[in-house]
Amino acid sequence: MSCRAALVAPLMAALLALPLAAAGQELPPGLKSARLLPAYRTASGTWMTALRLELQPGWKTYWRAPGDSGVPPGFNWDGAANIGTATPHWPVPEIIESAGERTLGYHDALVLPIEITPATPGAPIGGRVGVELGLCESVCVPAHLMLEAPPVADTPDPGIEAALAQAPRSGTARLECRVTEIEDGLRVAVSAPAEGGAGDMAAALEHDDGEIWVSSPELNESGGRITATSDFVAPSGKPFALDRAAVRLTLIDGTGGAVEYQGCGPA
Repeated sequence: MSCRAALVAPLMAALLALPLAAAGQELPPGLKSARLLPAYRTASGTWMTALRLELQPGWKTYWRAPGDSGVPPGFNWDGAANIGTATPHWPVPEIIESAGERTLGYHDALVLPIEITPATPGAPIGGRVGVELGLCESVCVPAHLMLEAPPVADTPDPGIEAALAQAPRSGTARLECRVTEIEDGLRVAVSAPAEGGAGDMAAALEHDDGEIWVSSPELNESGGRITATSDFVAPSGKPFALDRAAVRLTLIDGTGGAVEYQGCGPA
């Protein structure tokens, strides 16, 4: 089953700490365990936890921008308390080829660190959270979990620290954008320096506004630059004014490395 990203609710800006699935809850096909690793205090005063998924052999789940198919993890925090903001720190995804489609995701396991700022410092964080995600073997299965808050740890979890170290590095080069109107939105071509050539490389284009659907980009290399081109479609289904500062490009090299750029200027 193929699920377009346009139909998936964006990741909500919130998280606390969730380990084991609610007592007695049966796990969906493809998932061996789901928990949130114990939260620890960071040097800046926030809390760091991580959603940890252990998958059955041959199964995969998805990155935040998986491509034209795939369902990234999403959270519903209506049942949680004292959540101010939360920022997921995504590890570099794998480039997955399946049935003629290329997606970005993870096999075996996913540790997704999430940095939490409580709404009221010093007050407890607790409650329950719903997690929606896609799990795929030969077909994709939409999964829903209800997870509860875990205890707080005195020391950092090494699994979380390892996942944080696997985040894409931040690119500093200036990106160039060419924007043209299409019937239901915009076609955006974003170019960056070709550090290692297009080769076995994948890319993701995103917009900070999660309501804007972005197609899986086409890549080409010319003149020492790599250009990723995607369609950006807003809920209106019409052309719109693009906030160039909200455009994000991630280039993934297929060997565990990635570079992420934020914002672009006119070509």
